Amino acid sequence: MRNNDGIIATGGSQVVSSAVASGRNARAAVHSSGSTEVGDGRQRSPEEIRELVARLIDELGRSDHPDRADLIEIAEDAREELAAENRRMGKLRMLARTLVSAVAGFTALASLAQPIEEAVRGL
Repeated sequence: MRNNDGIIATGGSQVVSSAVASGRNARAAVHSSGSTEVGDGRQRSPEEIRELVARLIDELGRSDHPDRADLIEIAEDAREELAAENRRMGKLRMLARTLVSAVAGFTALASLAQPIEEAVRGL
């Protein structure tokens, strides 16, 4: 019997969700148009996503990200949109994608931005 150690990525590798890329300047991306379940296998509510966004804003405030002021503004826009009665899903998706791409390389921020983006896609 062989052990399954999952995905191990080193060097020029990147793992995103269920995609793996390796080699120089590796990138991995997963695109889905369906409902997304994250974390514990359930879809997040707008309130839970707002809480994640609030945590992201706090982390951005403590980070040394060169664009943190702009990213905080984008995250605040997303939080306001999530609180709106008639959410504009296109705007939410765009804001979530912007946050994910902007925080690449900042582990604590990316670990919050990725679930936000996936949860927004699941709304």
